Amino acid sequence: MRGTNHEPTARMDKVFIEGLEIEALIGIYDWERRIRQTLVFDLEMSFDNRVPAASDDIADTLDYKAVSKRLIEYVGASDFGLVETLAERCAAIVLEEFGVSQVRLKLSKPGAVRGAKAVGVMIQRERAP
Repeated sequence: MRGTNHEPTARMDKVFIEGLEIEALIGIYDWERRIRQTLVFDLEMSFDNRVPAASDDIADTLDYKAVSKRLIEYVGASDFGLVETLAERCAAIVLEEFGVSQVRLKLSKPGAVRGAKAVGVMIQRERAP
């Protein structure tokens, strides 16, 4: 705002990954512990895209391929009972390893409940200052 000492509100862009399917061992029931199930991840990550837009250099971006590969590796090797636990761990990885300030993560477990396309959790986490 002109004529004031207020800084303009920071704009934060979003980088997203939609429908990332990963096979995992997850669940609390005996039958779930014997099979791998497909989980579906949707992520929305806050990242200032002005620097990569100006440089046109992949090194300056939030590399969604690298994020996807890291989550595929982690989730594929995981063995949690609850989707809530897995969602928290995945959000922490994105925040800590990829320099995003905020992540919104939706983890869906298709076919887990008869009559529902999917069930799961949606969380939003911010990196500690």
